[in-house]
This record gives sequence, structure tokens and C-alpha cells, in this order.
Amino acid sequence: MNSTRLPESTKRILCAIGWLVLTAGNSSAQAQWAVVRTDELAAPEANQAAAADERFVYAIDSAVIAKYDRATGVRVALSSGPAKHLNSGFLWKGKLYCAHSNYPQKPEKSEIMVLDLETMVLSTLKNFGDYRGSLTWVVREDGDWWCNFARYGKDNAQTVLVRLTEDWQERGTWTYPESVIKDLGQYSISGGVWREGQVLVTGHDRRLVYRLKLPKSGNVLELIDVLPSPFPGQGIAVDFTANGIIGIDRDKRSVIFAELKW
Repeated sequence: MNSTRLPESTKRILCAIGWLVLTAGNSSAQAQWAVVRTDELAAPEANQAAAADERFVYAIDSAVIAKYDRATGVRVALSSGPAKHLNSGFLWKGKLYCAHSNYPQKPEKSEIMVLDLETMVLSTLKNFGDYRGSLTWVVREDGDWWCNFARYGKDNAQTVLVRLTEDWQERGTWTYPESVIKDLGQYSISGGVWREGQVLVTGHDRRLVYRLKLPKSGNVLELIDVLPSPFPGQGIAVDFTANGIIGIDRDKRSVIFAELKW
């Protein structure tokens, strides 16, 4: 059968099955992990990413962030302040830190923006300028900043995870395995979090989570396995519940809550 004649949806299903077969025999996977959907919240702003704490859910669109009451699902506030392409967000010390870029403009410029959760005002924390690509996700881990700078199209193999100190000095850089890059097509890594000493990342539009770890040597992240996901790519964040993780379904404009199980 000529695979080029298959519908795109069928090809993606076959690709996902291939990934599962490929990683099922990986002895380094150890405990089997799963990402299990637990709940959903309708939010028109759920176009790029989402984050949540115990009381509120933050739906992230390119230029605005909406704050929702977690118990009732009612929108209670919208952000103010200029933004062009917010990509993801993570909660830390009572504020929401967001990856922001000028994508698809060239040269690619990036910054970390911070949302004051009381005033809902967005401001710039760190302006990277033209530096390594478009910032798609940023988190804190082990006292440092971990920033993913994406490249797209024929250059997406240059996508890099950068570890930066408090004063923005590079402590290390890692690219992604060739097998992961090929699976992304023309897109790149859109979301990422640290869990249990491992990096969980998402692409642009596939219902997959790639589980990786830092290598003992070299600068290429090691793929542990690929997990079926309830959200089709885009930004993800740790949810402040037991083993929680949060993402979006941009076609449905919904925030998706899930639980990591192992």
C-alpha cells in the first residue's frame, strides 16, 4: 500500500503505534508511566497553554491570559500588558512565568514574561533578544532556569534546552534525539516540565508526551519512552494536585487536566 495515500489522521495513528512498539522494549523505561485525563474546563483562551494552582486555572492565548475559578469554571479576570506570542507558563512563588516570542517573525526574539496574579499585569522579566530561537517553555529546577528555544522547519534539529543560572549564565545545553525531531515534522518542542528527575515534553499537534532524561555524557537528551496523551501538544505545566499535569486541546478551546501514573 502506498502510505502517501493514507489520510493524515490514519498516518498519525500508525506513527503513534510505531512509537509505542519502539519504546515498549526499552529496558531503560523501567516503571510504566501513563498520562490519564481526569477533567476538562472550557476556556476560549486555551490556545497556547495552561497552568493551575489549587484555586485558579490560567488559560494562555497568544496575547492574553484568562484567570478562571477552578471550582466554578467562571472567568474572573484577564491579563493586561502587551504580548504577541505567549507559548507556555509555570507557577512559581505566587507568579506565572511565561515563555514569549515574536514567532513567526525573523530574527527570532524571545523573553520571559511574568504575570502578577493579583493585578493580572504582564511585564518582562528577562529579554533574551535574538538568542538561539523562539522560547517555547521555561521552568525552574534545581535552582536554575531551564529554557527551551525552538527552531522550525528544516532547522528544527537546532531546538535546544538551555540551563541558565540566576544571573543568566549558561550551565549546559542539550538537543533532542533525532527520532523525536523526525516525529515533529516541520514543528518543534512546544511544552515541557520536570517530573521525578525527568523531562516530559510535547510537540505541536500530536497526542504524545516524550519522556527524556539528561545524558551521563554528551549533549543529546536520552529518550526513555513515548506516552499517549489526552492533550494534542502545545504548552503543559505541573498541576498542583497529586501527580497532576495540565495541558490544552486548542481545537476544543479547553483546558485538560490529567494525572501522571507510574
